[in-house]
Amino acid sequence: MSRKPVLTFCIVILVIGLFSYLALAGLPSIGLKGVREIRTGIDIRGGISTTLYPDTNDLSSITTQQLESAVAIIEKRLNGKGVYDMNIAPDNEYKRIVVEIPYTAGQDTNPQKVIDELGRTAYLTFQEVDEDLFDGYVDAMGSQKKYLPTGKIVVQGTEIEDAQVGVIEGRPVVLLKMNSTGAEKFAEATARLKGQKIAIFLDDVLITAPQVNDTITSGEAYIEGNMDARRAADLAATIRSGALPFKLVPKEINSITPTLGEGALRVAIQAGIVSFILVFLFMAIYYRLPGLMAGIALIFLVVTLLLLMSSTGITLTLPGIAGIILTLGMGVDANVIINERIREELGNGKSLKAAIEGGYKRAFTSILDSNVTTLITVVVLYVMGTGVIKGFAHTLGYGIVISFISSVLLSRILITNVSRMKFAKNKRLFGIKEVAE
Repeated sequence: MSRKPVLTFCIVILVIGLFSYLALAGLPSIGLKGVREIRTGIDIRGGISTTLYPDTNDLSSITTQQLESAVAIIEKRLNGKGVYDMNIAPDNEYKRIVVEIPYTAGQDTNPQKVIDELGRTAYLTFQEVDEDLFDGYVDAMGSQKKYLPTGKIVVQGTEIEDAQVGVIEGRPVVLLKMNSTGAEKFAEATARLKGQKIAIFLDDVLITAPQVNDTITSGEAYIEGNMDARRAADLAATIRSGALPFKLVPKEINSITPTLGEGALRVAIQAGIVSFILVFLFMAIYYRLPGLMAGIALIFLVVTLLLLMSSTGITLTLPGIAGIILTLGMGVDANVIINERIREELGNGKSLKAAIEGGYKRAFTSILDSNVTTLITVVVLYVMGTGVIKGFAHTLGYGIVISFISSVLLSRILITNVSRMKFAKNKRLFGIKEVAE
């Protein structure tokens, strides 16, 4: 027997073990968080309630349309941070907005920071620099002054088409893509200001002031500065969501008690663990060796989904837990279809190798159709839904993709390599008493 199947099988098991460890403990040095750091929703852990007031002396000038626009932008900002469990309601009579959001990992003791970020107008501008106009601060290297706004705007936030996180020379940056108008203005300005600096401001706060070395006609630029990957992601999300029509000042910040409590989360987790164990045992007993390999693939599905949720900051709510359980059910369903097809192929007298190949080939179309139709539903829920519905769709969408990979690819690698081992030649391990030669 070749050692290659054993080696491949061991590598896959080690990868699954690594993912399991990362899901439990995380790896903060590269931004991976463990399952204990998953952000939980208001229904499980409680959160923060505040009332945001427009920063103006003339509240009568605030229109209903402006309030609704502000609500939409706040919702986009929270979605960009992975927060879907929220309650945002405009109060048109008193010209204010009531916001309820869950606690966020690492910021439980500083809710003011979260609320303050929501109230920023986020008015992004590229402005010409006046070397004599700065607040007196110069960094330790003497190369960067803290410039003040000149009002000579080159490009503004409304001309930014997209903002995403990227990496340049090992540093996280925010990549900006301008629309045609912004690209034309930026090309003219960089040609005119070659050798000088252009300052980038968010509201009136300087982010960075890079020097123009060449004419930029692509309509693409980037923001760099003293920020980590998470800060860059938050900044990109804030820019994408657009500028508020007015600055909002938070007042009356209060804590919200959980509507269901962490006890409900513990019960749901315990039920999920018991269900997984029962499913694992059923697959191993009924389908034997293929069922055992399918169970190992399901472990990969669960730990990868949990690792993805904790590291991306997606809020876990009870509907989100339902999405995880539904994902597990779809993964089991796919493996049942595959194992039944393998049994049929073996029952028809095919060799073990041909039966496995035929089983996966016959099952592939059914599994693909099932996943695609569910993904269509997920997209509709995500686009048209709000709050916890969008969070449920997010969780289920990730789960379907990982489920498809684990059932169609990972389980196949496992069973194919195990079947080449000497002990696996016994047809009883596949639930077949007799195979015609």
